[in-house]
Amino acid sequence: MSGDIFMQAIAESGAQLLPIDSEHNAIFQCMPAAYETGVSAKTARRILLTASGGPFRQTPVADLVTVTPEQAVAHPNWDMGKKISVDSATMMNKGLEMIEACLLFNMQPEQIQVVIHPQSVIHSMVDYIDGTVLAQMGNPDMRVPIAHALAWPERFESGVEPLNIFTVRQMDFEEPNLERFPCLRLAYQAIETGGTMPAVLNAANEIAVDAFLNRRVRFTDIPVIIERCMEAVEVRAADSLEIILDQDKLARIVSNRIIDQLTG
Repeated sequence: MSGDIFMQAIAESGAQLLPIDSEHNAIFQCMPAAYETGVSAKTARRILLTASGGPFRQTPVADLVTVTPEQAVAHPNWDMGKKISVDSATMMNKGLEMIEACLLFNMQPEQIQVVIHPQSVIHSMVDYIDGTVLAQMGNPDMRVPIAHALAWPERFESGVEPLNIFTVRQMDFEEPNLERFPCLRLAYQAIETGGTMPAVLNAANEIAVDAFLNRRVRFTDIPVIIERCMEAVEVRAADSLEIILDQDKLARIVSNRIIDQLTG
């Protein structure tokens, strides 16, 4: 919600921000030596942000309209809370992570490429201007990024089993279909618009997901609610927490009105 203000505070304080989210920690590890978050790495051309693709990666788009909350929270790789599981199913979680990556690593949205990688062995990659691509790999376990941040700039034993590359056997990569995952498109639109629009996106998504989990709207209504809210709420400069919180509150009110219209 307040990424610009937060990153400004980091810069002014001279602090080093160590990302814990597994994808952003992976990106940080792949950045040049002595890299500082919030600074543009001139030799890094792109970030390849990996995603599992969620439970509907191969579901026909026409069938998504009948998706139930039980199906949406059944992640193929791990057990998460209901809200984040739905975000994974719509790929809004990756859209929010893309916005976060733009801020943490001072990159433009077009420099962040979301890559569906269902095996979840590569946690993200950095593409350099000389053609080198560095990837951070390992068993998907949050103890790895936590241990990295606690020990940084050194490393210590995390308790995670070493990756057995022979059991992985193959790794697949796919470009996300924005017809299947319109929430990802909306996230790119929000960060490109800037200002308070990412906060509006986030608030509208929370309201829409809650309505879906309570069976008030369909799974495919989630991006509809978000997009209509983004169209209805005027973007403002995100100059203060007060403005951001006001826009967050307004987006929730507008989203609920949209839901009432959809449900008659």
